[in-house]
Amino acid sequence: MKILLTEDRCSGCGICLDICPQKVYEIKAVRGRKLAIPKGEAQCSGCGACEVQCPQGAIAIDRGMYKVRPPDDYPPEEGHFLRGNDYSPVAVAVLLNSPYGEVPSEVEKMVGYSIECGAALAGTLQTANMGIEKIVVNIVANPNIRYLVICGREVEGHLPGEALKALIEHGLDKRGIRGTKAYRPYLLNIPIEAIERFRKQIKAIDLMETVDLDTIRRVISACYQEAPISFGGYELYDVGAYPERPMSLKIGWRITRLDILSEEELDYLLNEEMRHQGGGS
Repeated sequence: MKILLTEDRCSGCGICLDICPQKVYEIKAVRGRKLAIPKGEAQCSGCGACEVQCPQGAIAIDRGMYKVRPPDDYPPEEGHFLRGNDYSPVAVAVLLNSPYGEVPSEVEKMVGYSIECGAALAGTLQTANMGIEKIVVNIVANPNIRYLVICGREVEGHLPGEALKALIEHGLDKRGIRGTKAYRPYLLNIPIEAIERFRKQIKAIDLMETVDLDTIRRVISACYQEAPISFGGYELYDVGAYPERPMSLKIGWRITRLDILSEEELDYLLNEEMRHQGGGS
């Protein structure tokens, strides 16, 4: 890693010293003013904490690979997630198998720990429709995210973990996710183009039923490496940003309660969608 400091922006505030996990920086007097100087670039892990948190925008990290700055409205959709390092190649979806509005402490720890370990985004997933739509929209807005770790205990009945994997592997059929037994796995509120971009940009890492924090740490770390590392049957490393511009969009929220629609109403909506699209996807 090479740390690039824009000296005329640096105020010597010392935030980078406080947040750097590798203690790379020190404050020195240079030409009559205080600057944050990297004292050991070889120690830098490239986590990007200093780059993101510097209030003056004085620090950039040359990782030797293509990365992009997400748009100003990133992440475009709110939800039950935390935001971490925007330049990280990995996001984490923790399955939430509990009543609506209740988040067990075990799940909260998994989400928070994922961010501490360097994830770009980490949050909960409870449904195979609107929950997945939020994940799609927020990930395509950040081309740096190339892996999606799916962990935690599957949600009984709804099966969003199975549905999310099936979406990435098989795509859609009449707006329904192919190859899943999830409850009403229909994505009706986001463009087909966003879904296809998501499938091209992301590789799923299946850690379903895993709640072990150390396993989560190790898989996130593997996604950061420059050279491929074998982990649980996957070859993982940081491949750099997806080579297309960020796709910034908001969910239309045309349908917000799939659970209350009758089968006839759902069939009508799907047929209308197909008529407007002119075919399948």
